[in-house]
Amino acid sequence: MKSRWLDAVIGLFYPRVCAACGGILMKDEDTVCLKCRFMLPKTGYELHAENPMAQIFYGRVRFHAVMSCFFFSKQGKVQHLLHELKYKGNKEAGVFLGQQMGMCFKKAPLYQGIDYIIPVPLHPKRQRERGYNQSEMIAQGIAEITGIPVGTHYLIRAVNTATQTKKSKEERYENVKDIFVLQHGEELAGKHVLLVDDVLTTGATLESCAHKLEMVPDITISAATAACAGS
Repeated sequence: MKSRWLDAVIGLFYPRVCAACGGILMKDEDTVCLKCRFMLPKTGYELHAENPMAQIFYGRVRFHAVMSCFFFSKQGKVQHLLHELKYKGNKEAGVFLGQQMGMCFKKAPLYQGIDYIIPVPLHPKRQRERGYNQSEMIAQGIAEITGIPVGTHYLIRAVNTATQTKKSKEERYENVKDIFVLQHGEELAGKHVLLVDDVLTTGATLESCAHKLEMVPDITISAATAACAGS
């Protein structure tokens, strides 16, 4: 009884709000309200090998499969979720996005038989400043649903590059070229790995990571992001 009273008092002064719309969460809702969960714009790309996201990498990287779970639009619910994750310290928003992705994978033949989830790494300095790696939070959510282990020690970001936000397509490629280092690659030989990031724009970061992983014999590489540009 005391615990319920305390929760009620805390909720009065620090109400739990939806990471997608900012509205007050009901008692049985967590992170994202039921209305927003229903309205999040899913792509369905996990069911189609030749989807627009996969086509970005044609002739650049030999991915087994590529998908983005949600469409990203300015001022949309997905943008609010990602903003909460990257700039407001809301790790739960990332876990939620990963859980949604994990549920998509369970129904997608292209994403069966994955051995490891590898989040795109942050530079250690950037991770200390933020307190966590947003891509790792998404990977954790996927792991909760699928049971696939997360491998954070295979790729290291050796160069602390400037933000990609306002760079052109060509500048993005140069900004992330040769900034990742592969470690313990022998553990990935013959394995199927899933590269995970938050947003897919030009694909420059995923491509740079994939080129390092391609050094591993008989490796199969897929990629997935929480969001991509769209309607």
